[in-house]
Amino acid sequence: MSAIFMPSRAAGLERLAAFVPHAGADYADGRNTDPGPDQPGAVSRLSPWLRYRLISEGEVVDAVLARHTLGAAEKYVQEVLWRTYWKGWLEMRPGVWSCFVAERDRQRENWVYPKGLAEAEQGRTGIEGFDDWAQELVETGYLHNHARMWFASIWIFTLKLPWALGADFFLRHLIDADAASNTLSWRWVAGLQTVGKTYLATTENIARYTGGRFAPKGLALHAEPLTEPPVPAPVPLSEPERGVLGEPALLLVTPEDLNPDQSVWRSSDIRGVLVTSDPHLLWGDQARAFVSAAAQDCATLLQAERGVPVTMAARMDAATLAAAAEAAGVRQIVTPYAPIGPVADALAGLKLQLGKGGVDLIEARRRWDETFWPHARKGFFPFKQQMPRLLEELGLTRG
Repeated sequence: MSAIFMPSRAAGLERLAAFVPHAGADYADGRNTDPGPDQPGAVSRLSPWLRYRLISEGEVVDAVLARHTLGAAEKYVQEVLWRTYWKGWLEMRPGVWSCFVAERDRQRENWVYPKGLAEAEQGRTGIEGFDDWAQELVETGYLHNHARMWFASIWIFTLKLPWALGADFFLRHLIDADAASNTLSWRWVAGLQTVGKTYLATTENIARYTGGRFAPKGLALHAEPLTEPPVPAPVPLSEPERGVLGEPALLLVTPEDLNPDQSVWRSSDIRGVLVTSDPHLLWGDQARAFVSAAAQDCATLLQAERGVPVTMAARMDAATLAAAAEAAGVRQIVTPYAPIGPVADALAGLKLQLGKGGVDLIEARRRWDETFWPHARKGFFPFKQQMPRLLEELGLTRG
C-alpha cells in the first residue's frame, strides 16, 4: 500500500486541513501542473478518502467555503463536483457501465496484439512520460489528473490500444478507482462521452505542465473520435428507500461509504454494525489494502460513536449478513446507497436472497447525492450552473 495515502479518516481530515488554505488561487493556478510523485503540487490528493467516503464531498466543500468565497474556490469546488456529476450521470445510464464491462471482456479475449498491451502496462513502450506514468501508477496507486488524461490519450490515439483495456488498467491499479469517474473520463478522452470531442496529448502541453520533465516525441497529431451506437436517454433515478421508522436494524458498512452519516440510520434503531472490506468488491491490490485498513479504522470509530457491537467481515454474502442480523436480533439491514459498480451489483443480489429469509435490506441515499444527482441528466455545464443554488440549499455557501 502506498505510503502517500494513510487509510484513516483522521489522515484524510489532516490532509484536508493542510490543503484548505490553498484551495483558491493556488489551486486554480497550479492544478494542471504535475511536478512528479515525490514533489509538492497544487492538487489536494484527497481522492482516495473521497472515493471511499472516509471524508465526504460535503465536508470538503464546507471546509473550503469556510475559508474562501465560492468565486475564489470555484475551480476546486467544481473538481469535487465532477466526481458527483459522473456518479449521477452513470446512475441514470447504467447500460454504459454494462457495455464497458462487456467490451473490456471481449477485448481481453480477442485483442490481437498482446505484446503491445504488455509493453504499455509495464511502461516499456519507449514513450517518455507515458512509461514513467505506467510505472508510477503501479508503484503508488495514484496519478495526477492531468497525467491520467495524457496517458489515456497516448494509449488510445498513439498506441492504438482499446480504450476499455486502458480503463481496466486504471481500475486494477488506482487506489481511488471507481466505476463512474474512471469509465466516463476514459470515454471523454476517446470522444465517446461528449460525442466527437476528444482529448489530444501533445509534446508541448506535457513539457509545459511537467516543468520540462517530459517532452515525448512521436505522439499522434490527430485524435479521431471513436464511435459507438447512441447512448440511451437517461432513466429516472430510483426512489430513495426508507426503512420502517424506529425499526431495530443492523448497519451494513461497505467500501462505498466508510463513514456513513446520520442520514443512513436516521429512521432506524441501530442494534449492531457489520463492516465489510470484501476484496471481491474491489479491483486492485492497492485499493484492497487501503480499504482493508480503512474498514478497521471505520469499525473503531463506529464502536466509539454508536456504542453497539461492531463486527468485521471479509466477505459480503447472504449467509454472513443473515447471521449478523440474527445476532443483532433484527429483521432489517440498512446500508449507504451504493452507486453503479460491483458493490451495487452485490447488494441487488443480496436483497433478493435476504428477502426470501424475511430480512429487508434498505439502501439509504445521502442528501448530497439526492440533491445533485438529478441534475446530471445532460452535460457538466448545465450541471455546473446549478451548483451555487444547490450548495446554498445544502447550507454550504456563506455571505
